[in-house]
Amino acid sequence: MIQEIIVTTINEDDSCHIAPMGICEENGKIVIAPFKPSSTLENIKRNKTLTINRTDDVRIFAGCLTDHKNWELLPTEKIKGYRLESALSHVELELSSFEDDELRPRFYCTPVYEVTHRPFKGFNRAQSAVLELAILVSRLEILPRKKIEQEIEYLTIAIEKTAGKNERIAWQWLMEKIEIYRQTISQDKSA
Repeated sequence: MIQEIIVTTINEDDSCHIAPMGICEENGKIVIAPFKPSSTLENIKRNKTLTINRTDDVRIFAGCLTDHKNWELLPTEKIKGYRLESALSHVELELSSFEDDELRPRFYCTPVYEVTHRPFKGFNRAQSAVLELAILVSRLEILPRKKIEQEIEYLTIAIEKTAGKNERIAWQWLMEKIEIYRQTISQDKSA
């Protein structure tokens, strides 16, 4: 099972890098497999630590993909790093082992500190739609355009029926990114 979370890592200049990521658990380890190249990958290799943040604020997922990255942070407890202030829970991790791969290396991490800050009350359909659209946006260059358009059409139903303010903001950011991509594709075809 893949869990959609927000990863925070430390950049070389000690600033915080925030990225959406899918993680899974294997044999008591949390496994993260960022694509090459990525800041998350380089930061984990260099620092050997990271924090996973569980949040129901889908603006953060959308914001990471659309350059809306000014989220309140707090220092972590047991590792050098940061967590999202709005995290419902967070887990501080240390790298245990690493499997290299040409596309997606796998980091096996051991939890060293975990805390729940607020209860998770569940996602509504609009929040789930935003997460799915965020995943589509992260794959615009590799998915067929027809598939993207079909998914948007379907996901829009949930936004129209169940979205609150945060979900509408996140949806707008992602749709603006998709529109820029559409314009780029159109320009490339006419050139």
